[in-house]
Amino acid sequence: MDFKKLYQEKLITAEKAASMVKDGDWVEMGWGAAVPVDFDKALAKRVDELKDVKIRTGVVPYNPYVGQADSTGEHFIYHSYHATGPERNLINGNKNGAFFIPIKYSEIERYIAENLPKAHISVIQVSPMDKHGNFNFGISVSHAMTSFENSEIVILEVNENMPVALGGFRNYVNIKDVDYVFESSNYDMLALAEAKFTDEDVEVAKYVVDKLRDGDTLQLGIGGLPNAIGKAIAKSDLKDLGVHTEMYVDSFMEMAQAGKITGRKKNINPGRQTYAFAAGKQELYDYIDGNEELMAAPVSYVNDIDVIAAHDNYVSINTVLEVDLWGQISAESAGTRHISGAGGALDFVLGAYRSKGGRSFITLKSSRVNKEGKRVSNIVPTFKPGTQATAVRANTHYIATEQGIANFKGLSTWQAAEALIGLAHPETRDDLIKAAEDLGIWRKSNK
Repeated sequence: MDFKKLYQEKLITAEKAASMVKDGDWVEMGWGAAVPVDFDKALAKRVDELKDVKIRTGVVPYNPYVGQADSTGEHFIYHSYHATGPERNLINGNKNGAFFIPIKYSEIERYIAENLPKAHISVIQVSPMDKHGNFNFGISVSHAMTSFENSEIVILEVNENMPVALGGFRNYVNIKDVDYVFESSNYDMLALAEAKFTDEDVEVAKYVVDKLRDGDTLQLGIGGLPNAIGKAIAKSDLKDLGVHTEMYVDSFMEMAQAGKITGRKKNINPGRQTYAFAAGKQELYDYIDGNEELMAAPVSYVNDIDVIAAHDNYVSINTVLEVDLWGQISAESAGTRHISGAGGALDFVLGAYRSKGGRSFITLKSSRVNKEGKRVSNIVPTFKPGTQATAVRANTHYIATEQGIANFKGLSTWQAAEALIGLAHPETRDDLIKAAEDLGIWRKSNK
């Protein structure tokens, strides 16, 4: 087969690709830093020509053009599976044109295949075609192939700067299996600014890292607190750590470069750092490109609870917004104000505890100071109406704040309340004790 000839036959422009979108269509528009930026721009320019076009995407590291183009919901209705800051602003500040799709990330491929309206077009950013006619999905294997398999038209946005992610499966598509390709403006990869962390984050990190052991396999999220934990691990005496994580972030690269990650003790995919998608600095993308040590795989595999649990000594570390006195955690919303999404947090909380020797850590700062200068506890008596529980109290294993760390498995309601109040900021503890008394989960013998 002459792949170059086939490529030329299917070659169009971003504008032509956007012209194929019709009124009422559902459009899948990639995931994370592999969102097709030039297609986004071209489609946004058609805003006045189109009605009721529904777009699905997520973890978008810039302000999407289609989201900016219409806030009425008459032309574009933006849907995010997992919101970043720009997407959060669209959802919270846009009364008609932007919404959230709740997902359990391990299940997103099944949602697309069985439950969601079929997309008319699916388009994603990929690396250039190789000599075998294949395009690599680069930093976003996730659910890309499943999206293609359940769309009427498959289009690729080719970017020379997309790294080639090796080592996995369902991480590429062949020119014969797509309908159209167009060459992007070869913009720089969508990089994330390095997450800043505070002294409080460093204190939380110390409590978590103290519970880690040589040979553990890690999952770690993104943000200031996970970044602090990653840097603490990189500077620790830990060795032979493994990686099996939904999101590959800068911290993993830094740990690997510090010699902490070898994967030698992994009993699943030994020697490989397994992940579903990646986002971070340009240095991270350079590290991923052509790196055989890494393993890019679909999220239905990476986040599968059975696969996670099959790793001995598996450690899940997730950051949340709030914890209530019953031990429920929320990583999604503050009341009715949307923040991010459930993502794979529950997948890893459940899978880690099922692992032989496994541990699940929920991390957060004990409090925050609001705009009025008042200290507000992130450990609350009960969640505000509208706050979504990402994991229920029976799921909770370890919780860590800068005040300490506690294991919640098997604790009664009064024991859990006592432990959580011990993890709260000292200035908020008296109010929490009074609330626990009112809730009937406090004993006079409590500390």
